[in-house]
Amino acid sequence: MKKKLFLVFAIALFLSLVTWILLDMFTGTPELQKNPFDYGMKDLRKSDSVPAFSEINPVKSILPEVKCLATDLQGRIYIGGQGGVEILDASGHRLSRFSIPGLATCIAAMSDGNLAIGMEDHMEIWNPSGVRISAWLPADTGSILTSVASSDNRIYVADAGKLIVYEYDRTGQILSKIGEKDPVRKIPGFIIPSPYFDVAINSAGELWVANTGRHELERYGPDGSLLASWGESSGLLDGFCGCCNPSNFTFLSDGSFVTSEKGIERVKIYSPDGKFKALVVGPESFSEGTRGLDLAPGLKGAILVLDPSRNQVRIFIPKEKK
Repeated sequence: MKKKLFLVFAIALFLSLVTWILLDMFTGTPELQKNPFDYGMKDLRKSDSVPAFSEINPVKSILPEVKCLATDLQGRIYIGGQGGVEILDASGHRLSRFSIPGLATCIAAMSDGNLAIGMEDHMEIWNPSGVRISAWLPADTGSILTSVASSDNRIYVADAGKLIVYEYDRTGQILSKIGEKDPVRKIPGFIIPSPYFDVAINSAGELWVANTGRHELERYGPDGSLLASWGESSGLLDGFCGCCNPSNFTFLSDGSFVTSEKGIERVKIYSPDGKFKALVVGPESFSEGTRGLDLAPGLKGAILVLDPSRNQVRIFIPKEKK
């Protein structure tokens, strides 16, 4: 009899303890319920600096999905995406459109007027009238082409699948592989946790690559040597936060860097030596979770931002100084 009473008492005590724990979890004070591991991402989505640029007349794309953006020296705008390429004038008025068989993942205007277009795992060359001039074989199995930059006689392509930048000639022959890990040459190698891996050439002809896992931008010489780098991981405005940023970058005519980020969606300008200069647009202006903010320079200091969540090219111009 005593054993039965003890068992009943033990069960009642257990049920009371469980009930107390559940009540504490679901009806406790807000202070006790607060997640101690909440890092306040909503607070980080509030700019702590006034943007130095104003937005004007965004351009809506007619493509079902936009993926990449480029401009040429005349200010023409090229939008690539699912099934096609759009060509706009510098004011955003549509000049033409042509179809392509697949998804354009990156695009660059070449000095001869043609377009170098990454088609997920291989490169193609098209003229602005929509005629495909050539299609190059994939450099490797598993390639994911995310960015292309063109100089007078060289084309540089970033491959997020193989963690390498290829140097091509105009015929599609690979001349070199840039950024392979090499301790002897003090090249750390690229860390690319997600398929955002950008490459660009400035007005001085210098090749720069975004090493996103290291939160750095790196400059490589003609022989593939690592010449310079800058950037740091930080949630502050002058740094790059998250797993892998800057996701995209480009250059202004004076050599300044323009960068974009995912996670905390923002576009910023840095001096040619990597010092923070200005906020172009903060995260409040983007839908939360927007990724793939490709960038291109416009005329008269304008900065063009591809916004895939809105299917737009958004145009930002410098505010007049008071």
